[in-house]
Amino acid sequence: QLQLVESGGSLVQSGESLTLSCAASGGASLDGYAVGWFRQAPGKERQGVSCLSSTDIVTYSAISVKGRFTMSRGDDRNMVFLQMTKLNPDDTGVYYCATDLHGDIATDDGDAVCSPPGFGSWGQGAEVVVSS
Repeated sequence: QLQLVESGGSLVQSGESLTLSCAASGGASLDGYAVGWFRQAPGKERQGVSCLSSTDIVTYSAISVKGRFTMSRGDDRNMVFLQMTKLNPDDTGVYYCATDLHGDIATDDGDAVCSPPGFGSWGQGAEVVVSS
C-alpha cells in the first residue's frame, strides 16, 4: 500500500494563491493510480475537492472550487499538485491526497466519483488556513 505525503500547507489571506503537492514515500510513482484531493473543513466531513482517473481523462471538481483550483500530475507522474487561486475562508481545512482503493476511479455520468470511501491510501494532510 502506498504511503502519501502532502506538503505546501500554509496560512494565507483571502484572494491569495497556494499550491499543494503530494508524493508517495520513497519516491514511488503514482502513475497508474486514480488520485484525488480531499478537504476536511473544521466541524465537517472530509469531502472530495478534485479527482483524476488513472489516465486523467475522467475528472471531478467540486462546484465550490471550479475555475479556482486545478489538479495536475508532475512530468514523471510521481507527484500530484493542487493549484489553488482566489482562496477564501471557506477553503480553510486540512487537505488530503489519496489514491483509489479498487483500481481506477468509479464514474457517474462521465464524472469521476470523488468520495473518500473509494480511496484507500491517504496522506496525513496539509493544513490550509485562509483568513478574511
